[in-house]
Amino acid sequence: MSNSLKADLHVHTRYSEDSISPPEKIVQHCLKMGINCLAITDHNEISGAFEVKRIAPFKVIIGEEILSNQGEIIGYFLTEKIPPRLSPEETAARIKAQGGLVCIPHPFDRFRSGAKLHNHALEKIIENIDLIEVFNSRTMLLRDSARALEFARKHALPGTAGSDAHIVREIGSTYMEIPEFNDAEQLRQALRQGKILGHRTNFFIHFYGIRNRLVKQFQRS
Repeated sequence: MSNSLKADLHVHTRYSEDSISPPEKIVQHCLKMGINCLAITDHNEISGAFEVKRIAPFKVIIGEEILSNQGEIIGYFLTEKIPPRLSPEETAARIKAQGGLVCIPHPFDRFRSGAKLHNHALEKIIENIDLIEVFNSRTMLLRDSARALEFARKHALPGTAGSDAHIVREIGSTYMEIPEFNDAEQLRQALRQGKILGHRTNFFIHFYGIRNRLVKQFQRS
């Protein structure tokens, strides 16, 4: 794919409660790995995305992984933070009001019962969903990823993929090769031509999130 981007569309910085990745280290790692497009999707926060965008010499999408009262929803191309614990309908509406894209991360990951969007909520807001995450490096079972891909195809929705990195070295473990884009609609169309590359991360990577939460709690105490 000529003039393509290598895009990791699900990355966390130290602004997420379960990550300690500094923006500077993230940019350095991407330059080393050849990743030239990132979506920063911190939990309930967009400050880290703006910080990475300020220092990165490549394309950065301002995103947020928002915990609604029925599970997580990602907003891409945001300008303002969206608060957590709203209904899925309200969360999606606020993303759309900013001209953003609504993406459902890890929709069928059975090991993320507290994070994945409830199935009934997924069906309820289907008309407002723009994208489905069809491959997440941290989704342990391939059949859960296959189910997400099947759902995306059933509803004719473009699929996204990303590392869901919470530590720097995870970034780029999964990425998409996509054509260049300049705005939300162009990204949506580019993803229809996207190619997913990468692999699942080791199961033990999940323990870094637990460690990071504990480190931050200790620092605050």
